[in-house]
Amino acid sequence: MQFPKSILVTLLGAVLVTGCATKSPPTRAEIHQQSGTLTNLPLTNAWKAAPVSTNSIRDNWLATFGDAQLDALIAEAITNNPDLRVAAARVEQAGEYVRLAKAALKPALNLIGTGGLNMGGGDVSSALQGASLGASWEPDLWGRMRYGRNAAQATHASAQADYEFSRQSLAANIAKSWFTASETWLQRQIADDMVKAAQELVTLTEQRRKVGPGSEQDVALARVNLGNFQDTAKQVQLAHDQTLRALELILGRYPAAELAARRNLVQLPGAIPAGLPLEMLERRPDLIASERRVAAAFNRVGEAKAAQLPRIILNANVAALDSEILVLKEDFENPTAGAGAKLIAPIYQGGALKTQVRIRTLEQKEAVAQYAQLALRALGDVENSLAAGQSLAGREPVLRQALTDNEQALALAQTSYRVGRGDLRAVQQQQLSVHSARLALLRVQSEQLAQRVNLHLALGGSFAPAQTSTNTVALKAPPPANSRSTAR
Repeated sequence: MQFPKSILVTLLGAVLVTGCATKSPPTRAEIHQQSGTLTNLPLTNAWKAAPVSTNSIRDNWLATFGDAQLDALIAEAITNNPDLRVAAARVEQAGEYVRLAKAALKPALNLIGTGGLNMGGGDVSSALQGASLGASWEPDLWGRMRYGRNAAQATHASAQADYEFSRQSLAANIAKSWFTASETWLQRQIADDMVKAAQELVTLTEQRRKVGPGSEQDVALARVNLGNFQDTAKQVQLAHDQTLRALELILGRYPAAELAARRNLVQLPGAIPAGLPLEMLERRPDLIASERRVAAAFNRVGEAKAAQLPRIILNANVAALDSEILVLKEDFENPTAGAGAKLIAPIYQGGALKTQVRIRTLEQKEAVAQYAQLALRALGDVENSLAAGQSLAGREPVLRQALTDNEQALALAQTSYRVGRGDLRAVQQQQLSVHSARLALLRVQSEQLAQRVNLHLALGGSFAPAQTSTNTVALKAPPPANSRSTAR
């Protein structure tokens, strides 16, 4: 049994043509050029908002805060947070689409068996008994299926980068909420201190009224002052509980406000570590994801263009057949084998194929524009975080001195009032000033921590080192959607 020479020539030619290479997607520099936006920006070696250290940012930026409880909370959230598990499931789905696209490039094998006792049921094949093993394969002459595979791989890499950015964003939100919980707890202590001071002032005014120098008006004003501070304390308590509930929801817990907040703010880490603007663009996972979406769109364009060209499907089979009813040809031999080819050449599709190419091209333009938009936003995130951090650093010593001065002024006002030389209103006003100064200083200290977290997120800090290049992304794979691991 021999194959015809024409079939063998066809098979050989198809295999040789299949080796034609697909075009590579645009590099990051080419994406910048295509966007027409980033090329107009002065991407120099220094950030404009503030001078920074020349040390590169450390990947494990959470360790700079030195808070083991914060680390534990983030590990818990990575395991239990529903939003993160959705992102992990999307990565797995994208991986399966890659396998599906690769399967199209491989031959298909099918085993068919037939048999029957009679011609009943309207099935003519029931008169035959036997089995047939068939193989079919479509050589990827113009790269249509390889472009589809490349697009699926780029989409998978984009999903991985999106997962990594979701993980970093989750950690950043938990860190900021954790710092806010400490801030509101400290605010509550300040409010309680002011309530105690106001209660002492009420007692003092009542005593002064009994001995003569005081008046009913002083007592009434002191009680009003006490009520105001008591109301403020209740508001701060509510804010603290709401912060804890929000944090518990992120952790996947029941929002019962039972989480014990840290009793003091962590120390702000040292000098701001930052890299060059282009280095930041290379390491941010959301920008990597956007770049991979550009690559996926580019490959979809190639896939749509290749779909306009002819296709060849090769097939071969080996079969053994027999029949007790039908008479087979005299020269029929078992087993029998054959091979052939099918040509599919699109002639007229109503313009659908050309329209598909235009749609894919517009999608690529959209992906490039979205990358430029995100890159500009990333630059703004870094500059804003640097500027805010510098401003807060300058405000802190000013507010510390203001608090010291207000506390001294309050002590003098209280002394003057006790000896009968001062007015109660002056004491009350000074109490409010001290209260405001303490809260303002606490707010600045908490905001400094939040802005440091924002800076790490803007620069693309991660929990584990990640190696990236112009057109590839190597990220730690997410846990399966049904996994309970605590990957960090």
